[in-house]
Amino acid sequence: MNIRSVDLNLLVYLDVLLKERNVTRAAENLGISQPAMSNGLRRLRDLFNDPLLVRTSDGMTPTERAEQLQPVVREVLASIEKAVEPRREFNAAQADRVFRISVSDYTESTLLPHLMRRLRSEAPNITLDVLTPSDISYQDVDQGSVDLVINRFDMLPQSFHQMTIWRDSFSCLLSEHNPIRHDFTLDNYLETGHVWVSKTGMGVGVGMEPGAVQRLGWVDEALAVQGKKRRIRVFTRHYQAAMRLAELRDLVITLPTKAAMLLKDNPNVVILPPPFEIPEIELIMAWSPLLQHNPAHQWMRRLIADVARTLD
Repeated sequence: MNIRSVDLNLLVYLDVLLKERNVTRAAENLGISQPAMSNGLRRLRDLFNDPLLVRTSDGMTPTERAEQLQPVVREVLASIEKAVEPRREFNAAQADRVFRISVSDYTESTLLPHLMRRLRSEAPNITLDVLTPSDISYQDVDQGSVDLVINRFDMLPQSFHQMTIWRDSFSCLLSEHNPIRHDFTLDNYLETGHVWVSKTGMGVGVGMEPGAVQRLGWVDEALAVQGKKRRIRVFTRHYQAAMRLAELRDLVITLPTKAAMLLKDNPNVVILPPPFEIPEIELIMAWSPLLQHNPAHQWMRRLIADVARTLD
């Protein structure tokens, strides 16, 4: 097939169809009639020799071929947008805009205060709209309606751009009056009560089951390797709440070291290394290919990376 014979507008149609998974909404998105969009879908099916979207009980569902095409088409369209977009320099000191950033509670506690200090001095008119992971979906990021997501991920969509912000070890928070603080062995660690705190990925969270080790995360997986299991008494998704619970004399909170160090000046709490090995975690910043070449977005990514380096 000769590329000259392909109507590149069809790639725009395909991109919107795969986002909306609905011919009517896709037509409204592009400002064309539904018959024109239906005709575009027919031409796309002929072009790729594949139905691309099929009707199921869940609505219009992409075929395997369509899912393979989606990140490729998105990258192609992003490159075209870059080519035709007038090049503008971003003036941070004079910029007046909102950045929507989804962060985990861990990131909000450790990175965000330092980022805000830099923004106040370098870009005082920029506003951050900080969202929680449960506020958004991968589709929101993919479409560029959320500028950045900063969290820990087991997996991200292939189309996303990403950067490692930092890697962090684990530490334990205990009350100054916890009887095991002077004999912090693995046996004593396992005998006491624990606070579980974590929030990874995106989307609405669900309740936890103490026995579901594979869902509990890094700390419990590291213990499971040794055939051990801790007594979890509190499940929370908020690091600030977990850290306050460290002042209770019968609980241990095991969490990333950068979060634990926020309490280094609290006389009621001690920070100790875990009595067993826990693999480091990786904090990742991810964004849509649609924003990869946006000057303002590039500036914000560089600023966040620079702030993270100062904390690392």
